[in-house]
Amino acid sequence: MKVNTLPQKIILTIYDPEVSQLIERLKARDDFKALRLQQLLALPDLTRTEHSPIEILVDAVLRLSRFEDFDVIEVPEIVSVKNNFDLLNAPMDHVSRKETDTYYLEPGWLLRTQTTVMWPFYLTEEKKKQLEEKGEVGALCYGKVYRKDEIDRSHYPVFHQIDGLYITKKSKKIIGIPELTEVLVDIAKQIYGPNVEYHILKDSFPFTDPSIEVGIKWNDEWLEILGAGVVHTQVLKNLGIDPEEYNGWAFGFGLERLAMIKMEIPDIRIFWSKDPRITSQFKDLNSKFKEVSKYPMTYRDISFVVGKDMNMNNYYEIIRSCAGDLVEKVELLDKYENTEKFGEDKISYTFRTVYRSHERTLTNDEVNAIHAQIQKRTEEEFKAVVR
Repeated sequence: MKVNTLPQKIILTIYDPEVSQLIERLKARDDFKALRLQQLLALPDLTRTEHSPIEILVDAVLRLSRFEDFDVIEVPEIVSVKNNFDLLNAPMDHVSRKETDTYYLEPGWLLRTQTTVMWPFYLTEEKKKQLEEKGEVGALCYGKVYRKDEIDRSHYPVFHQIDGLYITKKSKKIIGIPELTEVLVDIAKQIYGPNVEYHILKDSFPFTDPSIEVGIKWNDEWLEILGAGVVHTQVLKNLGIDPEEYNGWAFGFGLERLAMIKMEIPDIRIFWSKDPRITSQFKDLNSKFKEVSKYPMTYRDISFVVGKDMNMNNYYEIIRSCAGDLVEKVELLDKYENTEKFGEDKISYTFRTVYRSHERTLTNDEVNAIHAQIQKRTEEEFKAVVR
């Protein structure tokens, strides 16, 4: 396994003219959803933030010699449903399409849920002509992706992925499980060391078939970390490439999980810290996180009656928008129905929100102010009755 001296630079940045208009319309709005989307888009891309563990990880992947001739591309963070889901063979009833999981700006437009969305951006008519002439093309794409999720130490609504895509003529090479395994094992060894113990498992993705996942043994525990597959024939057709003549492989994975394992980072919020006592710790892949101080936690409970159609992820969005990175986790303590007391379409929830900063001790006044804001938002957005 050879390694490049320096990672490649982005040689292709792809724009979508409709995105700038979408952003202008978004900025003109002042509703909760619009303000939340603006809040998320304003967060920095940690794959391009110097000394971030995420950037360190990306550079390690880029240094692999197998990628030295690959294009490194950057694509929009606001994308169409067609590019993010339809062309990539996502079933119409797939959970990721639901507004409870995905951030939609307008009908047909969303914050990308995966860097796999780079496929339709990359495979332009010009690139397909190059594919025909050279017999192969390859690209890497990395950056922020967005998904609504629960609140705990391992989930955050903005995280980072890296994707790779390689298409070749079948007359040149037939792609199968051995090629997928080789790519993923190279990446695993680059990050976790040449002697890392690994195993291969079957997996499933809408845009690849067959698909595999690589797991590594780390601290006597098997962890599944990387996924890849043979590019699905239907996706090739969707992108205007003849699957009878061409085939390819693709990989994609989240970067936070890999960095948390490798650098012993216990809380996903640490990636977003601007505290120099924290950011200065990350120099290279062998850096290990050390707690600067164990600041105390505090918590607040809230109970309310709300319609049964309330979605948990949308409620967590309210908490995140109010508390930001000061919230460590949210626990559902209790839920119950009482038709006589609340009505048939109502339910009572009790949540506990745990607050803790990795940088300082929180005051009761600021936590109370945040919690009061969460209560107000809960009443306004969900028409809830706080008990």
